[in-house]
Amino acid sequence: MRPGLLLSLLLCAALPAAAQQQDYAAANADRQAMLDLLGIKATRPGADGFNRDAPNAANYDEAKAGEPQLHGVLTMANGDRVDSARMWWRARRPELVELFDREIYGRVPASAPTIDWRVVREESAVEGGVPVVKKWLEGVADNKAWPQASATISLRVTLPRGKARVPLMLSFGFPEGFRFPGPPRPADPGPPYTEQLLQRGWGYAVLVANSIQADNGGLLKDGVIGISLRGKARGPEDWGVLRAWAWGASRAFDVLARDPAIDAKRIGIEGLSRYGKAALVTMAYDQRFAIGFVGSSGAGGAALYRRNFGERMGNLCASGEYHWFAGNFLKYCGVLTEFDLPIDSHQLIALSAPRALFIGAGTVETGDGWVDPKGSFLAAAAASHAWDLLGKPGLSSDVFPEALTPVTGGSLGFRQHQGGHNNRDNWPSFIDFAQARLGAKR
Repeated sequence: MRPGLLLSLLLCAALPAAAQQQDYAAANADRQAMLDLLGIKATRPGADGFNRDAPNAANYDEAKAGEPQLHGVLTMANGDRVDSARMWWRARRPELVELFDREIYGRVPASAPTIDWRVVREESAVEGGVPVVKKWLEGVADNKAWPQASATISLRVTLPRGKARVPLMLSFGFPEGFRFPGPPRPADPGPPYTEQLLQRGWGYAVLVANSIQADNGGLLKDGVIGISLRGKARGPEDWGVLRAWAWGASRAFDVLARDPAIDAKRIGIEGLSRYGKAALVTMAYDQRFAIGFVGSSGAGGAALYRRNFGERMGNLCASGEYHWFAGNFLKYCGVLTEFDLPIDSHQLIALSAPRALFIGAGTVETGDGWVDPKGSFLAAAAASHAWDLLGKPGLSSDVFPEALTPVTGGSLGFRQHQGGHNNRDNWPSFIDFAQARLGAKR
């Protein structure tokens, strides 16, 4: 089963049947209203990840993936060559940001709410043998202009006790105590990533993505998007949920940077799957984050749109995922296709330059083919020129590596693990990569 749909189904299973029906009916209605606004009569179906005999069965054959022709990250839309860092910062980077705003992720409106942060609980504990201080924070969105919508952002922070200015990884995650429906999962092998970070002198924080904006197109009139739009339906260029989650991560950065125990110059962002997409969008838009860990992000994240492998544009435009993007994104699932997009994921990756970025995934053979690991590597390789221009080495190899072989000699890293759809198996390699780039001490 493809991971994105599996997560949606599991999350949906936790809701009462009536709520499920009402929410998805509202999502379908919202999506149809946007299609009508854009004059789109129908969208193409996505890849079928369930039936291998279907006409649109997901492709996992490299021979059928195609060789995408990509517009260079260092070539302006008018064909001019970007030959200096000054030209990148003043012309090319703003041009790319504008395209991603307009066509894929949407614009954050000036009416986005301010966030009032407060510590609601604090305690001392020991994790993995490390004395820590744990804090639970809530960020309340100012909704005075539209009280019908609300958002209270949940953030929990764990820091080594008695340490000053430690680096910290902020992860997109779930509410404390959340678990997927079904029987308990077996314990992960080895210590959890949180203990690994603490034992290497890092702090960690978890930001509950759904507390910023619900992952449901039927709920766009609530959360920070609802507050900002004052009850109106989204226009074609208004922000989608991925952009809202990234914006929420930036608001979490605001409060983390004020903590004297945290080094504001060494805060990173991490996410898996749809949260991997959000982590990459965060890195692209907020240059304060020093490092990113993007796991199994697939289409809409690090994987190239112009490759026929795993998830396709039609999947992203369906009722379970369309809300992640701006309304304009739906255009490329109608008469237009991914080949009409003026941008692709390598240019999104390039917006992280020259900061450190680690991209990972499982392998096709161990169940992560839906997110196209090779498509993410090829995008990273094409993005690497931005790092070179800005004086930092990009990928240390442009040859797709074997599983378990890290490509981490530059400021842009990549690794495939064999654990399926998770970040767990790449955390040790990422932490080594981060230590080397940010100079954190044991």
